Order: sequence, then C-alpha cells, then structure tokens
Amino acid sequence: MTSTPSDSASKPLTILIAADTYPPHINGAAQFCFRLATGMTARGHKVHVAACRADSGPKVTEKRSEAIVHRLRSRAVPTHEYFRISLPWEIKKDIVRIFDEIKPDVVHVQSHYMIGEHVVYEAARRGIRIVATNHFMPENLNPFLPFPQWFKNIVGRVSWRDMGKVMSRADVVTTPTPLAAKAMHEHAFLRRVLPLSNGIEAGNYELAAGEETPRNPYPTVAFVGRLAEEKHIDVLIDAIAATPKELDLHLVVVGGGEVKTALKAQAAKLGLESRVEFTGLVSDEELREVYLKADLFVMPGTAELQSLVTLEAMSASTPVVLANAMALPHLVEDGVNGYLFKPNDKADLAEKITTIMSLSPEDRAAMGAASHDMVARHGLQKTLDTFEDIYRGGSYEDHAV
Repeated sequence: MTSTPSDSASKPLTILIAADTYPPHINGAAQFCFRLATGMTARGHKVHVAACRADSGPKVTEKRSEAIVHRLRSRAVPTHEYFRISLPWEIKKDIVRIFDEIKPDVVHVQSHYMIGEHVVYEAARRGIRIVATNHFMPENLNPFLPFPQWFKNIVGRVSWRDMGKVMSRADVVTTPTPLAAKAMHEHAFLRRVLPLSNGIEAGNYELAAGEETPRNPYPTVAFVGRLAEEKHIDVLIDAIAATPKELDLHLVVVGGGEVKTALKAQAAKLGLESRVEFTGLVSDEELREVYLKADLFVMPGTAELQSLVTLEAMSASTPVVLANAMALPHLVEDGVNGYLFKPNDKADLAEKITTIMSLSPEDRAAMGAASHDMVARHGLQKTLDTFEDIYRGGSYEDHAV
C-alpha cells in the first residue's frame, strides 16, 4: 500500500541523535540533547542517541526512559576531571553498526567533533537526512588546552574551519541564537544557519498555585553552571567582595568543574567563606529551589551561545545581570529585567549588582516579572515542533524569520 502525504506526516520516525556530550556530563549541550530525546520520545518517535561512555570499555547499549543510548568507547582527557572523548579510529565501525541496526530516517548531530563528524559522514554516504546544531564556541576548549593564548587562537580557527567542513553537509543547520548564527557565518562560512532556541519548560521553575517558597534570611545572588575558565566566576566573587558591606550579599555557586578549588581559595582569601556557598552538583528539585530563593541571578560567562540556566532563572521571575558578550544581550532589557555589564569588569559588575540589590523588594519583583515575560518565546514545545518539522523535510526557508 502506498503511503499518502498525511501518512508520512504522522508516521513515527527513527531519529539518531549524535552527542559528543551527554548526561552524566553536566553542561548546556548535554542537557539540551537529553530534553530533545525526551521530547521526541514523548511524541512517539523511536529515538537513539550515540554518545561516549563515561568510563572505559567497548560499546554498550543502554535502554533509558528518554532513548536507547549507544555508548561508544571513549578516553579520559588528562586536562579535565570528567570529560571524555571518542577517538575516530575506535568508533567508526561501531557507528556503521548502529546505522545498520537502527536504519535511521534522520540524524541530528550536536557538534562537529568526533561522534558528530563521523555520524554526518556515514549519513551522507547513505543518503540519510542530516540536521546539525552547533553549541560550540572556541572558548569552550580552553579548559582542555593548557597552552599559551596564541596557540589556543590557532586551535579556535581550525575548529571553526572544521565546523564548516562537517556541517556544510547537513540539510539544515541550527544554533540557539542569532548572534551564534552570525559567528558561524563569519568564522565557519556557513551561510544559512537557522537561529532556534534550545527551549526550556518554563513551568518547571514557576511557583505552583498556592505554593510559597520562603526567601533566604539574607539577600542572595546565584550562579549556576559549569565551573570553568570561560564562565569567569572569579570576576563575580571579586564583585561580591566589592559591594557595600551593609547589603550583606551572599553568593550561591551551583555546579562542578575544574576551577572549583581555585574559586574556593579565592573566596577564602577575600574573607567571604561565610558568604559564598559552593553547593556542587544538585538535583533538579534543589536547583529549582535555588532559582526561586535567589534575589538576583548573575552570568559572567563570555562564551554563552544561549545560556539555558539564565532562561531557567528568568522563568523563576528573577532579575539578571549578564555579561555583554555573545548571546547574553538578547536576554536583557537594561533597567527592565536587569542589566548588562562589561565583560571581566568586576567594578562594573559590582555596580550593577548593587543597583538591583538596593531596590525595594517590590521593584526587584517587577524586574523579575519582566524576566518571566521574556522567557515565553523560548518554550520547549515550540522548539520541538520546529525540529520535528525539519526532521520530516522542512527547510531553512520554512522557518527563517
């Protein structure tokens, strides 16, 4: 029986997501992949994920609630505490076997690195539809490269070139924000890149009807994210130290990463042990509580392609102070829901934090409400709708604004 167009529009797809970073990795790209897999499975599709193992050993397959996850052989990175990479010559045959076994209708790669690159090449060889999403900025490599900046600059240029080479094979290329798309135009020479928000479930971070969350007994500034060099959390700690003592501001730092020890030493040196809390990794419930109890959220990172954690904080009706870098300016209307500050300028950051934390609770609440309103256009279901249409053949032109 020949299928009709309406049949093909509703037929479940077999989707292969290629993720060089995936849980238990803790970062925005890994979290997006998990949400994408969860969302597509909920829509009735057969979702497979190709990702690296979190430990040593050969390929292994996990049946998880969000997808069937094919864990590929990986190696530890000596310059990072938990990150691992899959080497091309150790995974190519396993990727071929995955294609033979699951026969995907579409592949969706999340980077141009090892796993993503070879999934793209295998899909192209077989004539399978390819969607590519970029979550990468050259600064993301810095924790793995204990070399001079001139050498890191060379690596960055090579990485952009490789991105263009790999992702130019895709039928549709996306990235979370217009600024990220512009960077890909300029550095990877990819001419048609669709800005498409990673999306969040805003309702997860809102107070439910009748719910009350008691505030902390002290005014609280929050940061959430990987404790990495490009996040510039050291600038935030310096800024907290420079705020007026009578404000008695406390800082909650949520996350783990390679610079945690140095940050704790910095806080101690500044006499902030009692005012800076490092929670480490927390559960989803604990993270929600952090957002709801915070009086202000700060993101000092300079390599954010979108910053899901900032969107999560905004959905919890929290004012924000963000570095004026990459995609973060899209999330701020100065004086409305927060402020931008000059990247790496601790004095400017301290001034902006002081301005907001000196407001009345009512004025801060109004800023938080403005943050909440701005998140509406980043709903996860809208993102999933768009990707689902692209998987079925939708083009760049169908969704470009």
